Amino acid sequence: MAEAHQAVAFQFTVTPDGVDFRLSREALKHIYLSGINSWKKRLIRIKNGILRGVYPGSPTSWLVVVMATVGSSYCKVDISMGLVCCIQRCLPERCGPYQTPQTRALLSMVIFSTGVWVTGIFLFRQTLKLLLSYHGWMFEMHGKTSHITKIWAICVRLLSSRRPMLYSFQTSLPKLPVPSVPATIQRYLESVRPLLDDEEYYRMETLAKEFQDKTAPRLQKYLVLKSWWATNYVSDWWEEYIYLRGRSPLMVNSNYYVMDLVLVRNTEVQAARLGNAVHAMIMYRRKLDREEIKPVMALGIVPMCSYQMERMFNTTRIPGKETDVLQHLSDSRHVAVYHKGRFFKVWLYEGSRLLRPRDLEMQFQRILDDPSPPQPGEERLAALTAGGRVEWAQARQAFFSSGKNKAALDAIERAAFFVALDEESHCYNPDDEASLSLYGKALLHGNCHNRWFDKSFTLVSFKNGLLGLNTEHAWADAPIIGHLWEFVLGTDTFHLGYTDTGHCLGKPNPMLIPPQRLQWDIPEQCQAVIESSYQVAKALADDVELYCFQFLPFGKGLIKKCRTSPDAFVQIALQLAHFRDKGKFCLTYEASMTRMFREGRTETVRSCTSESTAFVQAMMEGSHMKADLQDLFRKASKKHQNMYRLAMTGAGIDRHLFCLYVVSKYLGVKSPFLAKVLSEPWRLSTSQIPQSQIRMFDPDQYPNHLGAGGGFGPVADDGYGVSYMIAGENTIFFHVSSKFSSSETNAQRFGNHIRQALLDIADLFQVPKVES
Repeated sequence: MAEAHQAVAFQFTVTPDGVDFRLSREALKHIYLSGINSWKKRLIRIKNGILRGVYPGSPTSWLVVVMATVGSSYCKVDISMGLVCCIQRCLPERCGPYQTPQTRALLSMVIFSTGVWVTGIFLFRQTLKLLLSYHGWMFEMHGKTSHITKIWAICVRLLSSRRPMLYSFQTSLPKLPVPSVPATIQRYLESVRPLLDDEEYYRMETLAKEFQDKTAPRLQKYLVLKSWWATNYVSDWWEEYIYLRGRSPLMVNSNYYVMDLVLVRNTEVQAARLGNAVHAMIMYRRKLDREEIKPVMALGIVPMCSYQMERMFNTTRIPGKETDVLQHLSDSRHVAVYHKGRFFKVWLYEGSRLLRPRDLEMQFQRILDDPSPPQPGEERLAALTAGGRVEWAQARQAFFSSGKNKAALDAIERAAFFVALDEESHCYNPDDEASLSLYGKALLHGNCHNRWFDKSFTLVSFKNGLLGLNTEHAWADAPIIGHLWEFVLGTDTFHLGYTDTGHCLGKPNPMLIPPQRLQWDIPEQCQAVIESSYQVAKALADDVELYCFQFLPFGKGLIKKCRTSPDAFVQIALQLAHFRDKGKFCLTYEASMTRMFREGRTETVRSCTSESTAFVQAMMEGSHMKADLQDLFRKASKKHQNMYRLAMTGAGIDRHLFCLYVVSKYLGVKSPFLAKVLSEPWRLSTSQIPQSQIRMFDPDQYPNHLGAGGGFGPVADDGYGVSYMIAGENTIFFHVSSKFSSSETNAQRFGNHIRQALLDIADLFQVPKVES
């Protein structure tokens, strides 16, 4: 094979005259350039480590301090108050490079200045951490900022005025606080009150009080100890026990999907769109490695934790019999590609140079044009990642631990990410309501064997050029992949562009090494395991009902006229819709973030409150005056906003109880209260999808450049999963999932209830609506 020969730097044969070397100059050139590129990355990481380590200081500020100390000495002013002299006396005499008094004095001043500089950085960081621990600004009325908050904002801006790198604020972020047990118990009981009758509530209250008085104090001590020692008392246990120890299939149950821009189409050439997207992704990875991405800032001044971004690329979830492991590599120079049952390895670099979009388009087109058939067992191989984790772990150990199978699997698992070239087309047609749902289903599970569900994300490319992502959940939460996706879509549209014929700009290099076909030797026993995993995955996929729709009558702009937050408006509408759908209330999960704390991930907002249920019941009765309904709605909205703020500031309910439960398991302590709490099903699981984390373009100038967000499968077998994106001022996208096997749920029916609930609440405030 030509590519195999070009990959060899030199060959040799032994002859009677000695050893005959045959050097390949081209291969040696690529090896040399790769080495140079590797050393550049090391130097960049060292430089970034220094700059990050001294933030908010800088090498320039160190030089200023040294010059000030030396300058004052020449002016006969001792700003060190004798410390320079003390340092000078401690230096060894008549040895080394500082034999003269002038050299010794200069070295002493440099040491003193460095000490002052380091002390200053430490004090600045501690002050910034203290300032970032203040969350009073979140609880103030919009437009009514207190003097304390104004002074706080000025101080934060002053201490973080120097341009930060991606991880500059990490050591200045406060730790996630451990709430007090009584506060958590009180909030928990308050959250379940509308879901229980008086007798059930009394039993739960009794269990809670017994836990609070007898078991909790011991568990809490261990948790507080962990919070002192660990960076975050929740995140490592959350990742391990909620994600990595899960033995059910990742597909539908854990992985989620993200959609493309749905109202505009840049090109219909599949390989071209993919060429631009992959190039943009590697550009993003380069910025990530160099820490050139700006940290996400709330209100433009409060930094969010960025640690989840570290494992975005070059990451794979490795299956285990008891627990999985996240394998993260520092670098990867290729992507793995799936097309028509075949796997390929595509290099992203030529030497040290990133391939241009036109070159990548050519490489993907070569795969599309390749007529070779799949090898035995290859076509459905990826179904192993879609089935049970134990079965996949056993198969991996038995059939992929040596030989060509191991080499091929390594090529996939060590890839920067996975690319799926689909043969079908999908798009959003506003005149065809089912089109968005079909698109979502294709992203969520595909045909159960054309996504590598273990990779940090799979980039899905449809035949008509539409893209999407299927993302593994353990390594990070949705806002992280959303940050990447916004960059990719913005770069593709506004920076890279296409020719008039829809191809990438520039000319391809036909001398590039073609994509490498991965070779497998899959025995019949392994093929049987693959088929079994495929059947499990197919049954799971066929059971998922997904209903995606665009709500057109109004969006964020008109909701604000109700003087409430858009998120609270939608959440209360979901409560009304769910009661109309099932005739009862249920435990409701809304994901919020805790990224204002170091290594923070998520917290649960229990959206079904006494206030929201009171409003829903009043709406259902139909006999209340509009003013009374408005008042009930505002109370429910205020309650929801307060709960969301508490969750974001570390005063949530569920993560604290989860960690107490983990400690109880370690200690072998049985708690009926914790067992009851952790077994309660979330029959309505919801999440708002963030947008505009990166301002790549002006949405007012390009109103049709809207992504439709993404979605996930239902958490409970008899429940709903709902994700929504408030896409600008005039529209909202919803993704509703349920299971066909449940007689209690119907995703489309619930979606229609959501539509009507939004309209009914808007009518209370006489919000004018646009006809859809």
